[in-house]
Amino acid sequence: MKEAICCESMRYHTSNHCDVHTSPFDCPDRLIFHRESTGEFGILIHDGGQPYVRINYCPWCGRKLPGGDER
Repeated sequence: MKEAICCESMRYHTSNHCDVHTSPFDCPDRLIFHRESTGEFGILIHDGGQPYVRINYCPWCGRKLPGGDER
């Protein structure tokens, strides 16, 4: 199985935990969402809901992310 976390920046942005917000969708400091059940990653949109834009490549190192589709 491929390692889901490709670089230290991605590791930080998918694993930092906020002491104030229980949900990553509520925390303005959380940038990346990782759905472990499907392996997909997304950039969070902080608009009060739970949307994110799915990404297939790491925004920092450019590597292909597991769980991304082949678009």
